[in-house]
Amino acid sequence: MATTTPTAPPLVPPIALRHPPPRGPGRASPARARHESTVLGLLRGHGPLTRGELAGLSGLSRSTLSEVVGALVDARAVRVEVPEAAGRGRGRPAERVSLDPAATDLLGVDFAPTAVRAAATATAHGALRTASVPHRPDLPWEARVALAGRLARSLTGGASRAAPPDGAAVGPGVRVALGVGDGTRAGPDEGPDDAVRALLRERFGARAHVESATRLAALAERTWGAAAGERDVLYLHLSHRVGGALVVGGEPHRGAHGGSGRFGHLSVDPYGPPCACGRSGCLETLASVDAVLAAHGSAADVPQLAAALAAGDPAARVALARAGRHAGRALADLCHAFGPDTVVVGGELAGLGPALTGPLRDELDANMPDRGARTPAGPRTPPVLRSAKLGDVGAALGAVALLLRRRPGGARPPTGGAYDG
Repeated sequence: MATTTPTAPPLVPPIALRHPPPRGPGRASPARARHESTVLGLLRGHGPLTRGELAGLSGLSRSTLSEVVGALVDARAVRVEVPEAAGRGRGRPAERVSLDPAATDLLGVDFAPTAVRAAATATAHGALRTASVPHRPDLPWEARVALAGRLARSLTGGASRAAPPDGAAVGPGVRVALGVGDGTRAGPDEGPDDAVRALLRERFGARAHVESATRLAALAERTWGAAAGERDVLYLHLSHRVGGALVVGGEPHRGAHGGSGRFGHLSVDPYGPPCACGRSGCLETLASVDAVLAAHGSAADVPQLAAALAAGDPAARVALARAGRHAGRALADLCHAFGPDTVVVGGELAGLGPALTGPLRDELDANMPDRGARTPAGPRTPPVLRSAKLGDVGAALGAVALLLRRRPGGARPPTGGAYDG
């Protein structure tokens, strides 16, 4: 059967990113972030400027401007040069500051089960842009990768960029991270299929980083979303599959073999329904979308369940409360083990609000009886519980966040503006 794809991917208007609150050494303060944003904006609007011109336009003192320009040079966002003609005159020639045209484009792609989503930005100068294309669940991987290539070229292409080589999704000078969702898994505990991984690397380049989409969503929430700036974050994703991720000290935790975060296979009821993994009562069998729909009995999908909830259907409330209690019990065990600052709950079920998160919070509190206990760092306090903020685009944003953390010059996000989803 022939497959059809949209003739042109829909683009979301350019948006920019919010700096997370400063945490730990080496992070920019909010004031520094504003100053960097001001300098980059002036260079975008006026072109190359001398330090004196920048000082006059920005209102920054020369010492502050020197620090800001130095940081942007270290991050490879700007460069400082002496014009060739100026070198032939008398006296010390005026240096000119300009945007670095060699700044790398960063591209994140999320291969979700029913859509391909992408986000891209220049390392420091550009607003972040996103785009997505929905597709049917059984779309072959070759077609999904072709969709991703078109999204990538739309977001990173331009007159200043070299065209991609034949068969490639992106041109030279673009760094790529790819998020893989449940659609790439042959079994509950398996990573991306080898053939899928080979296809991704063939189209996006051998250096493209392939990562868990859930882990990337957690990193995005820690960078720009519900847990912005927190050091230690526990993320639980409640969808058709249940998974999660840890961000420890601001960095995503992968585990020895990249398998960290399989929270869906925590057993919360030893007498519960059998799971595909061979155990019984796993969280995925009790708190996934499919489990909640089965418990409700009549809703065929999440929108129908949301409509039933809005209409006051008690069965919808009971089904969600049951899932929330199971999820809260699992989170309590995880919090005892890892001690996060913040717990973020995402996925379609979290989007249904207090009907799920209220019972989840109650169960989490009830299973953490040692609150207030003394520790070397002071009284133990329960983690802050928040719903995910970034929605479906979270994993694509997380892929960009991962590349930002690995770029030369530090782990700060691009300056300027605010990401408001």
